[in-house]
Amino acid sequence: MTHIFLMIVNDPAFFISHRLAVAQGARKAGYKVHIATMDGEAVKLITDEGFTHHLLPLSRSGSNPFFEFFALFCIWRLLWRLRPDILHLVTIKPVIYGGIAARLAPVRGVVAAVSGLGYLFLSKGSKATLLRKVVSFFYKVALGKRNLRVIFQNPDDRDLLIGLGVLDPDKVEMVRGSGVDLSLYSFEPERLDSLPVVCLAARLLRDKGVLEFVEAVRILYQRGVKARFQLIGDIDPGNPTTITEAEISTWREEGLIELLGYRKDIAKLFTDVNLVTLPSYREGLPKVLVEAAACGRAVVTTDVPGCRDAIEPDVTGLLVPMGNALALADGLQLLIENSVLRQSMGAAGRALAEGEFDLRKVVQQHLDIYSKLERASNHE
Repeated sequence: MTHIFLMIVNDPAFFISHRLAVAQGARKAGYKVHIATMDGEAVKLITDEGFTHHLLPLSRSGSNPFFEFFALFCIWRLLWRLRPDILHLVTIKPVIYGGIAARLAPVRGVVAAVSGLGYLFLSKGSKATLLRKVVSFFYKVALGKRNLRVIFQNPDDRDLLIGLGVLDPDKVEMVRGSGVDLSLYSFEPERLDSLPVVCLAARLLRDKGVLEFVEAVRILYQRGVKARFQLIGDIDPGNPTTITEAEISTWREEGLIELLGYRKDIAKLFTDVNLVTLPSYREGLPKVLVEAAACGRAVVTTDVPGCRDAIEPDVTGLLVPMGNALALADGLQLLIENSVLRQSMGAAGRALAEGEFDLRKVVQQHLDIYSKLERASNHE
């Protein structure tokens, strides 16, 4: 008898970039794999992979309660139709809505992937505090199913939800990131015959530290540091912390940073740079830092949950305080001007990627969790 596997992800593009290999691994393990997402161009890539796709009325924002309840109802209806043996929920809305629906539907085992607690848990003020209490309540309901495991990418997010009384510690699983295909992200020596190239590759959001990066570049130019600086990524109108078109235009006119926009060829871009930075405010475990390590590139990142878990401090990269452009500039300058240290950290980063971030290892960790849930459901 073929077992049914259903993965629900908000964004089909995120599924392709971060969870495709896991779904392929589940299929290879004998599951009939279904993927459910909101609409988007990447849906065709999902069906081209041979997976059965289901369209859900999910949205990245959620201001209309009737629309959100309808999304929850559609997930519940899908669960009753498929009756999955394993339900894997990825990103905040699928985790909450799918977790609640799974308590009211014939689902044998649930995996909830908390890949970062996101914007809401960074925000301050009374409104944000109230929203966190509401979201924490829904997390507690969603994660209450007995045969359920919650995957965290860093211990801070795990400890936060346990500390809030949202989660039973016995349900916790730790998987260090989404993994990287080491055959695609090869380690090639840096080019040392031209100006060092420093890049930040991320969605252009304030909480990715983009403004601190721009200010750090200005500081380095004032100091006379010789390097090229690249910003790789696009604005995200659906996110309240997005950089604006006006800011992009200002930076373009300023001419200090090369604005490359959204790119898919990150492996090649990292091969052509000398140093990668991500001054983010909070992450699950950022894939871009894993990719940098796989390419043998040293990094400068912030001492915050997720980012610090993606490196070995002072071995594969440097940690600087969050929101501090001056400290970021100091860290970048140190590695721009010290090629020996930079290359040593890059080599150590590749070793870290081979030991901890190999995609095959990450996929197997997921399959082991599925097997654990299957065994538990057989004993119920």
